[in-house]
This record gives sequence, C-alpha cells and structure tokens, in this order.
Amino acid sequence: MTKQRVTAVVLAGGRGQRMGGQDKGWVIFREKPMIQHVLEQIEPQVDHIIINANRSFERYQALGHPVIEDGVEGFHGPLMGMLTGLKHSANDWVLFVPCDTPALPSDLAEQLLNAAKESGADIAVAHDGERLQPVIALLHKSLLPSLEVWLEEGKRKIDRWFMQHKMVVVPFEHGQEVFMNLNTPVDLKQNESPLCA
Repeated sequence: MTKQRVTAVVLAGGRGQRMGGQDKGWVIFREKPMIQHVLEQIEPQVDHIIINANRSFERYQALGHPVIEDGVEGFHGPLMGMLTGLKHSANDWVLFVPCDTPALPSDLAEQLLNAAKESGADIAVAHDGERLQPVIALLHKSLLPSLEVWLEEGKRKIDRWFMQHKMVVVPFEHGQEVFMNLNTPVDLKQNESPLCA
C-alpha cells in the first residue's frame, strides 16, 4: 500500500459524555484501546499522524505521535479539532478520523484524496451508504482561514460549514461496518464480534 502525502489527525478531544465521561480513545474494545485500533488502520495509509486531545496527554504521547490540544480551553467539538489539525499539518491535505471508529477502511486516505483531486473539491467526506460521516473527511489546508472565521462567529455545525465549500461525497463499501462509531457502552457490547476483514 502506498502512503499518501496526507497528515492524519485523530480526533480524541471530546468529552465522551455518552461513554460516561470516559476518554474514548482509552476505552478498551476487543482487548485494545480504541485509539490503538484507529492508529493501526491509519498508519499504513499516511505519512504523518497527529493526535488531537484535550486530556490524557502523556498517555497519548506514549503512542509515538505528536499530540496537540485545541487552542481554546474546554471541549468545543470536532470543528475545533479540525482547526487545530489544519494549523499543525505540514501537508496540504489533512485526513480527520475520530478515535472511536476502530474498523476504518484500509484505503480511506487514498479514496478520499483521489475523489478530491478528480473533482477539484476542497473537502472529501465519507458516506456509509445511509448517511454522511462528517468527521471522517479529508480537508485542504487552504480552508483554514474560512474555518477560523466560522468558529470565531460561534458557529459549530460541521455540515453547514462544509456546504460553504466545494465538497465531494465518497461512498464506501460495507460503510456501516467500517465506519461503526462506538459512542456508548451499549455500542461496545453490541460490536464485540471480530472486526470485518
């Protein structure tokens, strides 16, 4: 597999409210922390990884990738994590994935990058066959000023910000399996069977 010239940012900066306030990256799923599953899926695909976290810094740093926190104290949602990632990326393209999607496709970066380049889009967003997955997206670094203004105005809706720009939607086979999002203890229990190949 060819590594793409892409920086991946793992979004691990949320409150984890539906997981009882736990830091979701460190919730154990199939004998490993969820962040470890995500990194194993993403590391072969990109040439640089950053972890965006707002707590558990030393634990995340021990994973061997730079850890950056949001510039504004507190938990301000995934768009703030995206802003932080765009600011710190050395590459023009930045792939964002949440820390609670342990079965990401092995060609995620490649498919999103190809779709963005072919369509001339600044944003490529994954689609699972039923719905858009807005926090699984590839963004061009040139979007940074627009996102700064959006957040300064107090806006937080990802999909509405995406709609301000040229965006391509990228459907994935077995999307509901590969983009399974584990938000609650019930989700963890229901998905304990082995990951799809």
